[in-house]
Parts: sequence; structure tokens; C-alpha cells
Amino acid sequence: MSKTIEGKHKYRPVMFFALAYLFTWIFWIPAIFVSENIGALLMLLGLLAPCVVSTVVILTSGSEPLKRDLKNKIVGFYKVKWKNVFFAVLVFALIVAGSILLSLAFGQSLDQFALTEDFSFTGVGISSALITIILASIIEEVGWKGYCEDSIGNYMNWFWESLIFGAIWSFWHFPLIFIQGTYHAGLMVNPLFVVNFFVSAIPMGYIITWVYLASDRSILACIVFHLFVNFMQEKIAMTPETKCVETIVVLIATVIIVMAKKEMFFETDHVGRLEETF
Repeated sequence: MSKTIEGKHKYRPVMFFALAYLFTWIFWIPAIFVSENIGALLMLLGLLAPCVVSTVVILTSGSEPLKRDLKNKIVGFYKVKWKNVFFAVLVFALIVAGSILLSLAFGQSLDQFALTEDFSFTGVGISSALITIILASIIEEVGWKGYCEDSIGNYMNWFWESLIFGAIWSFWHFPLIFIQGTYHAGLMVNPLFVVNFFVSAIPMGYIITWVYLASDRSILACIVFHLFVNFMQEKIAMTPETKCVETIVVLIATVIIVMAKKEMFFETDHVGRLEETF
């Protein structure tokens, strides 16, 4: 990949997103029209796309700091600030609990605090739904945090980066609403539930950026948090209506986090020189 005159890697976020979308959707769109078994393979290949694109871009960058940084972000257990990860997990647990309590005003039940017996989707034939959630958490974070977030953050503060990333990451899921057996397809019973999913991903982009930066840009920290979020969303018996309430609570939590971490989200010292911090 090309470098700047100074010899640093030149981040190319537009190229990355174009390739990530292309190599995801060329597998996911056909999965809409084929049998579940064939669709399962196509789903997995599409899920792998951002991870593969991110890794290839880094390995062909010619930048040793960039390559070393990816290794450290994946296996650098020492980088993870486990207290911060635990606090983020606690925050999301409180978001879920608060959403359920607020939903009582809209006729929902306290029974939502129970655990569900099954997952809301089949796993699309890849394996069990639990394995699908684990795989998705690992693969997505290696892809998005390996190159994507930094490629945007190198040009702006983390507040605007989080907004852009959240919107792009959200829309990346779009074909899934048409693939039978996915969680997203199950939302099609009500257009409001579909819209809520895509809207909710945007403030979540801020929260996961917070987790990422608080642990010195650790992918492992994001994997742990992402896995917990996915598990809570599936195993806590929240109704789709309550998940709409949850989006509002997530937005409130995001505002609080951004205000509490203004220095983190609005600093610009890293802009144009992110590679120097590796």
C-alpha cells in the first residue's frame, strides 16, 4: 500500500470500506436466494470479509509499526485494562436493566428479566447460535478494530470517528434482514424493529470506541465487550418493543460517557500521526 512522503502509512478508509462492503455483500446477497446450507457458507465468508481485508491491507502496507500494532492489539493481553472492560460490561448490564424497568410504562412485563430458553435465530447452519455469536464477536472486532477505526481516526477526533464508524458498521448488516434464520430477519415482523436495529448501532459505536481507547486500542477488550453485549441481547428476555426503549437508554448512556470522557473523544493530538503512537 502507498505511504506518505514522510514514510508513514497513508490510511485509506474509503478504500477499506469499499472492499469490506464488496467482499461481504457479494456473499451475503446470494445467500438470500439459496438453501440454508449453502447460505451458511456464504454467510461465514461474508462475515470474514472485513477481517481479511483489514489483515491484507496491513500486511501489504510496508509499515512495520502497523504490522506490529496489529499483533499487539490482538495478542497483547497486557494492554487490556480489565477494570475498564468490567465497568463497560456493568454499564451495559445497567442499560438492559433500566430499559426493562422503563418498558413497564409501555405495558411490558418484569418477566423480561428472565433468561430465554433458546436464541432468537438458528445460527444459519454455521453451527449453534452460541458459536455464531462467539465467532461474530471475534471476527468482526479483528476486522473493524484491526484497521477500520484507526483509518478514520487518523483524520479526525474520536467523536466524529465514532459517528461515521457507527453508521457504516450499522448499514453493513443490511443484507442480513433478508436472509432467513438470522436475528435480523426476525425483525422484519415490524419495520420499526428493523429501523431500531440500525439506529441503535450508531450510539453503540461510541461505547465500543470508548472500550477500545480505554484499553489502549485493544481488540481483545472489544471482543469481550462485544460478546457480552450479543449474549445479553439474546439471553435476556427483552421484547422487541423494549429494545426500542433500550436504544433511547443507550443514547443517554452514550451522551454521559462522551461528556465524562471529553478529552478522549475530542483530542486531536493523534490526527495525522496515529502511527507514531504505536
